[in-house]
Amino acid sequence: MEQSRDLSSVDLADLGAEVVLGNTYHLMLRPGAEVVRNHGGLAAFTGWDGLTLTDSGGYQIFSLQPKVDDQGAMFRSTYDGSTHVLTPQGAAEVQADLGADVQMVLDVCPALPAPEKVLCAAVERTAEWAARGRGAFLGHPDAAARQSQFGIVQGGTDTALRVESAERTLEVDFDGYAVGGLSVGETRDQMLEPLAAVTELLPTDQPRYFMGLGDPAGLVEVVAAGIDMFDCVLPTRHARHGGVLTSPGV
Repeated sequence: MEQSRDLSSVDLADLGAEVVLGNTYHLMLRPGAEVVRNHGGLAAFTGWDGLTLTDSGGYQIFSLQPKVDDQGAMFRSTYDGSTHVLTPQGAAEVQADLGADVQMVLDVCPALPAPEKVLCAAVERTAEWAARGRGAFLGHPDAAARQSQFGIVQGGTDTALRVESAERTLEVDFDGYAVGGLSVGETRDQMLEPLAAVTELLPTDQPRYFMGLGDPAGLVEVVAAGIDMFDCVLPTRHARHGGVLTSPGV
């Protein structure tokens, strides 16, 4: 899955990109979801003749240390300082306006390492938000007819919490499933053990998406663990700074 600010749609197609990811946080603030909707949705707006996916905006919002409660997250725009609130229902509605083929449910992504109580709280809130986000998606006038919605498994590096989160996410019955909150600084062993426990539970006939992984060795390992898709800014970030991924390194 490709993320790029500096390549045209033609360039991405030539590189063999299959899916382009749009960042909901940035798109909802500038130019705005309504503008994208009025231009025919994300693919038409960007001139991309292929599949599209939007994240929920949660990862960027949580990096801003917002005020979070059971209802959602209150944060300030990095563009003009204006205050916004994003709820699970709101994230589903904004992404319906953006019109990508796949939208992600709003989740809680704790930084690692984190105390067990923080991870437990993230799993609990992620499960509650998953149900609310799914309800909003299915109740939207046309989102469910033209989009798919993926749930997200959290739990940090705690295998038991990962299993709990996976089971609770499966109960909501999404169209696909993602693993979030890994590849954020933990060791490879700390990443792979809980990942293996999760992929054993996730359906094999639905997409399984590892969020935020882009190093070549890691891609091989997670594919071997049963992951179908992944995204990361790493390759294009290196490219913007003149770096190239090679067998010996960057």
